[in-house]
Amino acid sequence: LTELQELSRNTAVTDAFEMGSTFKVVTLASALQEGVVNQNSTFYCSGVKYVDGQKIRCWKTHGDQTLEEAVENSCNSAFMEMGLRLGTDKMYEYIEKFGFGQKTNVDFPSDGTGIVQDKSDVKSFDLARMSFGQSIAVTPLQLITAVSAAVNGGKLMQPYIVSSVRDAEGNTVLENEPKEVRQVISEDTSAQVRSLLESVVENGSGKNAQIPGYRVGGKTGTAQKYENGQVAAGKNVASFVGFAPADDPEIVVL
Repeated sequence: LTELQELSRNTAVTDAFEMGSTFKVVTLASALQEGVVNQNSTFYCSGVKYVDGQKIRCWKTHGDQTLEEAVENSCNSAFMEMGLRLGTDKMYEYIEKFGFGQKTNVDFPSDGTGIVQDKSDVKSFDLARMSFGQSIAVTPLQLITAVSAAVNGGKLMQPYIVSSVRDAEGNTVLENEPKEVRQVISEDTSAQVRSLLESVVENGSGKNAQIPGYRVGGKTGTAQKYENGQVAAGKNVASFVGFAPADDPEIVVL
């Protein structure tokens, strides 16, 4: 049985990974929804930020930035600021609303829950790192589902694999229809997220996702890789989550 489970294992559904900056989509959506940032917000990045007396680095020194530039630059310092302004309670409210730390209830066995730290253990340092996608692990399907909610008008949808099942006579015995689980953010917030993520592909770190004739939005991510419980030097998990058309998304790819 274990061999069968191993052979039929779908890593996109079962396995948790630290997704790095692709998680910033969730931080951005939550911060905009709660009004702790808006389109006129500005941020300063010196290349490091001290939280609880501990140094957390950005991947580059970005200096003064608007919100749009901070998202285009994938600036850790700006996203730490967003997370700290939200605070642990609010951040966790949205982590839960976006479906992390719980099963997606997809029609596939062994649906993973990812790994979310206990809220009671979270210090400002942990919250800051979580805001840019460290200290939290999710399944690829959870991330796809959350990003979809962030850009589709704010609705968290129930994912499914099987569209329909027909019997030998051709009668439909099962049909899966799109099902809304809950409204996570407002339509207006979602429109802002779409626009900001489109500028990531137009002007920022996601330029490689540009496709002539199509409007594409998305977010890059890089996370540390671990081997035998230690950070593996020089090895990364790189990811990209994108959606199109950016103004009215129909497809999302991780």
